Amino acid sequence: MLIATTTVATRLDAEHLASAAIEQNLAFCAQVEGPIHSHYVWQGRKTAAEEWRITFKFFREQSAALSTYVHSAHPYDTPQWIVTEATHVGEKYLSWARSPRSSVNF
Repeated sequence: MLIATTTVATRLDAEHLASAAIEQNLAFCAQVEGPIHSHYVWQGRKTAAEEWRITFKFFREQSAALSTYVHSAHPYDTPQWIVTEATHVGEKYLSWARSPRSSVNF
């Protein structure tokens, strides 16, 4: 299982990215958190901004398609895209994550 995060400026953008990833079967879970307060340097200036974080949970076979989708739909020119591998996942959760989703109606 892989976990990726990105941030956006509005809850609406976060909800859109999360919902579309699930509808397109690019991830089996997408969580929206926020607002969070980010501090960073952008174009040579210290910046602080309120953002919303989206955490995507998915499998390696979905990785390229999810990355392509997020980068094409993301409102930022340079989106955060950090992917990590989960080294321990509860067996019941993993079983749920691997369960078929083709019969889900959106």
